[in-house]
Amino acid sequence: MKFLKQAGGWFSPDGSAAVDAHLDRLDTKGVSRRDLLALGSAGLAATAFAGVSGLPNVALASADGKLAYLAWTSRVEFMIQASRATEAATREFGFSYSYLDGQMSSQTQLDQAEQQLGLGVNAIILHAPDGSAVRRIAEYSAQNKTYFSNVWATLPWLTPFDVSDYYTLYAVPEEFTAHGAVTRILLDEVTKRFGGGKIIGVTGVPGFSTDTVRSRGRDAAFADFPKTTLADQLPGLFNREDSLKAAQDLLTRHPDIRGVVAQNDDVAMGVIAALRAAGLVPGEDVLVVAADGTAEGLLAVKSGQLLATSANSPAYQAGLFTSRLYDVLNGWQPRASERMQNWKSLIVTAENVDGYIARHVDNGDVLPFDYRRMSKVLHPDDWDPQAQVTPLDIDQEWNGFEKPPGWDYPAPYKAAKENGEWEAVTAEYAEHYRIPFEGPSPFAKS
Repeated sequence: MKFLKQAGGWFSPDGSAAVDAHLDRLDTKGVSRRDLLALGSAGLAATAFAGVSGLPNVALASADGKLAYLAWTSRVEFMIQASRATEAATREFGFSYSYLDGQMSSQTQLDQAEQQLGLGVNAIILHAPDGSAVRRIAEYSAQNKTYFSNVWATLPWLTPFDVSDYYTLYAVPEEFTAHGAVTRILLDEVTKRFGGGKIIGVTGVPGFSTDTVRSRGRDAAFADFPKTTLADQLPGLFNREDSLKAAQDLLTRHPDIRGVVAQNDDVAMGVIAALRAAGLVPGEDVLVVAADGTAEGLLAVKSGQLLATSANSPAYQAGLFTSRLYDVLNGWQPRASERMQNWKSLIVTAENVDGYIARHVDNGDVLPFDYRRMSKVLHPDDWDPQAQVTPLDIDQEWNGFEKPPGWDYPAPYKAAKENGEWEAVTAEYAEHYRIPFEGPSPFAKS
C-alpha cells in the first residue's frame, strides 16, 4: 500500500505530517505512528484509513480491540514478565492493554472483570489463583459478548464448551511430562552424586489445578529412582516469601535432604534463600529444580544454583493468547480441538541455558517470538505456532480430580476425538511449526 485516496487528494504514508493528522482523527487505541505503519502491510493501516476514506469491506475489530490481562498476583515474577510480553504482543495487534493485579483473590478478580467489562473491554486473559471464579467470569464475558481465555488454574472438568463460544481458549503447558522431566534430572543427579537421598517438595497453591498436575508428574518420576524418596512437602503458594518459610520449616524437619523439587522458579528462589540461611550451598550440598523459565530462574541455572527448569516462557503465553483473541475478534472460528490446547515446555539446563537467556533475558528490544505470525487471520497460509501445540487431553490433565455428579464429555470434544479432527489438528499444527521454540529469536541478527 503506497498511496490511499482520500477526500481532497492522495495520501502517502511516507509523509509523517499526513499520518499524524489522521492519527489525530482516528481512535487508534494507543497505536503509535510507527506501529500503524508497521502494521499497514497486514491490513491494520488499511482498516484505520478506511474509516476516513470510505473504503468498503475492511474489518475494524483490530482497531478498537481492548485486552485486559487479569493476573492473580504481582508477587510472582512470571506474572510481571507475562504482562510485559502481553503488552508487547498487544502493540503488534493494535490492542489497547490493561493489566490488573488480583492480589491472590478470586473475588477481587471477579470484581475487576466486571469493571473491565463495564469499560468495554472485548478480550480477556484470565490468570487465576484458583478455579473458583473462572465460570462466573467466563459467563459475564459471554453476556457482554467479550472473548474470554484462561491459562493455568481452572475448575477441573469445566471446559469452554460448558460456557459459550465466547470462551475461546483454555491452554496450559503440558505440565505432567515437563515437571516429571525436571524431577528425573534431579533424581538422576542426586543418585549419581550422593548415592540417593531424601527429596522435599515445595509446592504451589493447594487446589490449584496445575499445581496438582505438576505434583503428579513429580511423584511419577520416583518410580525409576528407588534410592531416592520424597520425604515431605509444604505449600509455598508460588511466591518466594512463603516458599522461604516453607523451605525453612522443611529443613528443620529434614536437615539431611539432598534435593528439592520447587513448583516454579519463584518457589525455587525462596528455597535457595532458605538453603543459604541454613549454611548449605545450592547446587552443591542440595540440588534444586523448578518450572516456568523466568529471568531469575534462568540466571540461577546459569550460575549453577538451579539444576534445571521447565521453561514455559511468559512471552509464549503472551503470543498464544493475544493472537487467538485477535483472530476471533476478526471472525476466525476455532475448531473444537483448538479450544483447549497444550504447548510443550523446554527443559533448560546448563547445556542450553545460554541460548535461552539470549532470546528471553538479554534480548533488549528484540521480540522473542513473531507474534503476528501466530495469527491465522494475518497469516492464513503461513501461520506458525512457534512451539509444539497439541489439543489438550482432559483425561490426562485432570486425572485424579473427581468429576461432578452427572458429568459427561462435551459433545464437540467427544466428536473431535471420534471423527479424526483431533489427529488432523495435531498434524496441521506440527506441519505449520517452523520457527523453533528453542533457538534464537526470529528477529535476531545472524
